[in-house]
Amino acid sequence: MPRWIALALGFAFPCLFWVCYWQSWPFWLCGLLLLPLAWPTKAAKNVFPPRIQSLMGLAAAFLGGVALLWQNDLSLLFYPVFVNLTLLGVFALSLTQRQSLVERLARLSHPDLPPAGVRYTRRVTQAWCVFFVLNASLALWSVGAGKTVWAVYNGGIAYGLIGLMFTGEWFIRRYRIGRDTNE
Repeated sequence: MPRWIALALGFAFPCLFWVCYWQSWPFWLCGLLLLPLAWPTKAAKNVFPPRIQSLMGLAAAFLGGVALLWQNDLSLLFYPVFVNLTLLGVFALSLTQRQSLVERLARLSHPDLPPAGVRYTRRVTQAWCVFFVLNASLALWSVGAGKTVWAVYNGGIAYGLIGLMFTGEWFIRRYRIGRDTNE
């Protein structure tokens, strides 16, 4: 599946909740959006090991299939929890490797990353792990807090927090790595 379709489906999922909510359509129809995620994108193949890709695809298809089969949206409400726990697993697993995930990303623009940069990227990878634990916990809490709270958090606030963390870390990394290479 092309990467743009996977991204569109990922962003459409929380938006479709609101459409269903305003139009009084059943939310379980959103299960259709999760079924194509069973086929990994080329971009996913570059980031995730094959087992993780398979797990992610099967779990998304399972959650979507259960929603459609039972005509119940409960399994869909757990999708953000699953995504956060999967990302936690990917980032945490990378800490057991020679290069953490953030280091691999940083080396795309700084192949000669200094030792201070390597230490920094490992700490950032740990920070992302903490972030995903907290975000998964809030996503789980939102399942029982009502569909409006779930949609506001998972369809807006969570995306904003991820964007804030990513952007803030990116600016700090550019500053830190630039400073460390100029010393």
